[in-house]
Amino acid sequence: MTYSVAVSGASGYAGGEVLRLLADHPDVEIRTVTANASAGQPLIDHQPHLRSLAHLTIQPTTPETLAGHDIVVLALPHGQSGQYTEALADASLVIDAGADHRLSSAAAWDQFYGGDFHDPWTYGVPELPTSSGKQRENLVGATRIAAPGCNASTVSLSLAPGIAAAVIDPSDIVSVLAVGPSGAGKALRPNLLGSELLGTANPYAVGGTHRHIPEIQQALAGAFPVGDAAEAGGDVTWTSIADAIRISFTPVLVPMARGILATSTAPIVPGSTDAQIRDAWLQAYGDETFVQVLPEGSFPRTADVLGANTALMGLAIDRAANRVTVVTAVDNLVKGTAGAAIQSMNIALGLPESRALTVNGVAP
Repeated sequence: MTYSVAVSGASGYAGGEVLRLLADHPDVEIRTVTANASAGQPLIDHQPHLRSLAHLTIQPTTPETLAGHDIVVLALPHGQSGQYTEALADASLVIDAGADHRLSSAAAWDQFYGGDFHDPWTYGVPELPTSSGKQRENLVGATRIAAPGCNASTVSLSLAPGIAAAVIDPSDIVSVLAVGPSGAGKALRPNLLGSELLGTANPYAVGGTHRHIPEIQQALAGAFPVGDAAEAGGDVTWTSIADAIRISFTPVLVPMARGILATSTAPIVPGSTDAQIRDAWLQAYGDETFVQVLPEGSFPRTADVLGANTALMGLAIDRAANRVTVVTAVDNLVKGTAGAAIQSMNIALGLPESRALTVNGVAP
């Protein structure tokens, strides 16, 4: 069976990456691409690297244009997807690459985003440890999928194994991320201009204000062992989740187009041995294709994941500070966004999970 696909936000970075991956997917046909300001223009004018899709013209993003497809991917800024999702009831699968359907707490949405709150969809991070196994099981047969925030999924994947195995204390997490500006989209902003980025590193959303914080806390709450899930606030209030999982989260823009290098640390639970700690991550990801734990003493570079759907992580046990440090590299546009969406799509449709995705990066 060949599935017809429509992709909104086709002129942006996330939409363009979804199209790049789907262009090589043997089970889909990209029939429609949409945007707003660029409607009526050739797709190739905005995504000149997508030569195999040069025949497509960008259509207006309307419910009528998106309707009538088997799969619809919404690659829109937060607050814009919700207006279309109700009109797409007949679509077999809708994937939102924005934030509108990620959070289960209206209070968290109000605090970090504001505007209309929309019901949460199945979270699109297949490898994420949960109290009952992996998020992958929840994606089987899903019809509505919320692709993750790139920073959020990187930090969540980094630390969830330690929480699931009860070897780290999630009440004192510190994460500092070097991130490429493509994660902020194509919109012209002074702080994203090349002259403002080259030769410098610029922190932003400092002091607990970044919108991915509640997404991280929600994902990590789901990793608590079953007996501790209620205490973690897994199905109660946003306040209880925030109390159980406290994170100091600081992203820093650096002059690379793509990539995230996330350094996350958390205290070691008393009594946890070095072998138990490392085994928690090896047990979680030892059989995974796209999340790989590097050998002891090795740590990834963002260059190692460029263009790939891989999250590479190195683990260090700092006994002097009594903390575990996890360094994880992803391509924010692939594993962080579009790759996660396609991987989740494959699972939902019963297709091979790795179809149209690669573990091989591009070098130099």
